[in-house]
Amino acid sequence: MLVRDVMISPVITVKPSTTVEEVARLFLDKRISAAPVLDDTGKIVGIVSEADLLHRVEAGTERQRSWWLQAFIQNDTLATEYVKAHGRKVSDVMTRSVIATAPDTPLHEVATSMEKNAIKRLPVLENGQLVGIVSRSNLLQAVATGRKLIEMTPSDQDIRERILSSLRKEPWAHTGLLNVTVSDGVVDLWGVAESKAERKAIKVAAEAAAGVRAVNDNLVTYSGGTWA
Repeated sequence: MLVRDVMISPVITVKPSTTVEEVARLFLDKRISAAPVLDDTGKIVGIVSEADLLHRVEAGTERQRSWWLQAFIQNDTLATEYVKAHGRKVSDVMTRSVIATAPDTPLHEVATSMEKNAIKRLPVLENGQLVGIVSRSNLLQAVATGRKLIEMTPSDQDIRERILSSLRKEPWAHTGLLNVTVSDGVVDLWGVAESKAERKAIKVAAEAAAGVRAVNDNLVTYSGGTWA
């Protein structure tokens, strides 16, 4: 199986000028834990995650060290930590060294990269442009549908692309919060629907795709500030 078979696309992104407060709200509202950072040309310049917001002055969680331990730490390190804790913009807190992957990368290579670098997600780049993101949860979704991490048959891939392509044309469908996996014609829907009506419509769209034998609705609904 390849990255393109399980990646999320399109991707929720932020800009370097986005405020830390706006990012925190975005993570909570969209139920995500990270977002790629794009400049004005669409080039990825970093990634911001919950880990980057862990030690913040607003929450009283900035790093605390005894005076004697602090004496052994380089001033540049202390200054960098101060910016992370007090900076107001994404550019102040984001991780700039981004490890990325490509749509045609086998998933076993993605799993190895995540394990080796102790990261939870990889932006997916094609010709230098962001086309998706793949996370540990996307790998788990593949496992949960009963498939080994091998290349998906073309028919299943065609079904998945047909469903996602259909939904991307609909103004009510939030495909950035949705993932679709297919195994032997059985579709599994994952992610967040912003209303019960959207959730039902997504399932109907999946059921209407040619070649679909069954649809498993694993979606959660976020409406009016509550999850269902």
